Amino acid sequence: MRREAIATGDTIEKAFANACEMLGVATTEAECELLEKPTKKTFGIFGGSPAKVRAVVIEKRPAELAAAYVDEVIQAMGVTDGTVKIRYEHETDSELEIDGSNVRMIIGHRGETLDALQYLACLVANTEKNGYHRVTLDVGDYRAKRKETLENLGRKMAQKVLRTGKICSLEPMNPYERRIIHGVIQEIDGVVSWSDGQEQKRHIVVGPEGSDKTRNRSRKPKA
Repeated sequence: MRREAIATGDTIEKAFANACEMLGVATTEAECELLEKPTKKTFGIFGGSPAKVRAVVIEKRPAELAAAYVDEVIQAMGVTDGTVKIRYEHETDSELEIDGSNVRMIIGHRGETLDALQYLACLVANTEKNGYHRVTLDVGDYRAKRKETLENLGRKMAQKVLRTGKICSLEPMNPYERRIIHGVIQEIDGVVSWSDGQEQKRHIVVGPEGSDKTRNRSRKPKA
């Protein structure tokens, strides 16, 4: 987005500073376009005119800010040929796709590194208070593949509960992964799921619907 302001001053520098002040930015954050040079008064009394300039600021969109940050991080991690592509879902939702050699290292154990980088990228995208912009970070379709794996796991656990009538607990997962499991369980009659534990140990529990231990459990659990 382009913002600009026109201002005058005794010198070009002063006019530029005045224009930047109107935009609320430092002179280092804007470009200066000279519109009129200052002219001196004749004999120090007659005529003369101030300098006139236009200060221009090109503001990046939230996803562009996030992409620039991610690119800087992966370069520091050693992915020197990495690229970050932006795919907009809509104005408040975008996906950043990382390509390049040796990019699998960015995923980390069960996506922990990728999730951490995604969290930081989202913070960068929302430094300006102009509404919330959701950023999703992906490497080589990892998210889609992980989602399929979790959905299969959810169905497997549901079938085990239906077969044995016993409650099953899964390993700790982040909120995004727990929501995927809960979504699958809700589609299967006879079982319910809920989250238990605190912080890093929060995990999903699956049990038979209507049993003594699950009688008060909702079919729409919180992640």
